[in-house]
Amino acid sequence: MVGRISGNYNFMSVYTGGYGGSMNAGRANTAQKTVVNPGESTTVSPGRKSSPAQCQTCKNRKYQDGSDEMVSFKSAAHISPEASASRVRAHEQEHVSNAFRDAAKNNGKVIAANVSLKTSICPECGRSYVAGGTTATKIQYSNEDNPYMKNRKALDALSFLGGNLDLAV
Repeated sequence: MVGRISGNYNFMSVYTGGYGGSMNAGRANTAQKTVVNPGESTTVSPGRKSSPAQCQTCKNRKYQDGSDEMVSFKSAAHISPEASASRVRAHEQEHVSNAFRDAAKNNGKVIAANVSLKTSICPECGRSYVAGGTTATKIQYSNEDNPYMKNRKALDALSFLGGNLDLAV
C-alpha cells in the first residue's frame, strides 16, 4: 500500500484597512466614536485603541482560502469575530469531506484527518477571534498492480485458511 499526504490547507484571516480616524493634533477624533460594529460593547479596555463597537480592524478583517480545492471563501469575505469559530470550523470540514470523497473515488482510505484552529487577539479592541485553520489529511491508496501487494495478499490468504474450522461436525 502506498501512503501519501493528500493535503495541507491553510485558511487565514487577512487584514485589509487602517485604524480609521483623523490624527490631527488639537482636534477630536470623531471617526473613532462612530459605531461600526452594532451590538458590541462601547467600553474601551485599558491599553486598547478602541472599543469593540468602534473597531475598524474587526470590521475590515477578511478570510480567504489559499488551497487549490473547490471550497468556500475562494475570494476574501468578512466574518464577524463572534461567528468566526463556527464558520472557520465549517470551512475546514469541507476539506475533510473532500478528502473522504477523493479517497472513495480513487480506491483509497483516509488514515488521518486533523483540523486545527488558530485564535488571535485583535490589536485594536482586544477581542479574541478565530484567525484561521489548517486541515491535514493523509490518504492511503492501494496499488493492486504492485507485485509486492499481490504477494502480501497471497500470504494473508494463507494465514486465514483453517481459521474458522469447526471440528464438532
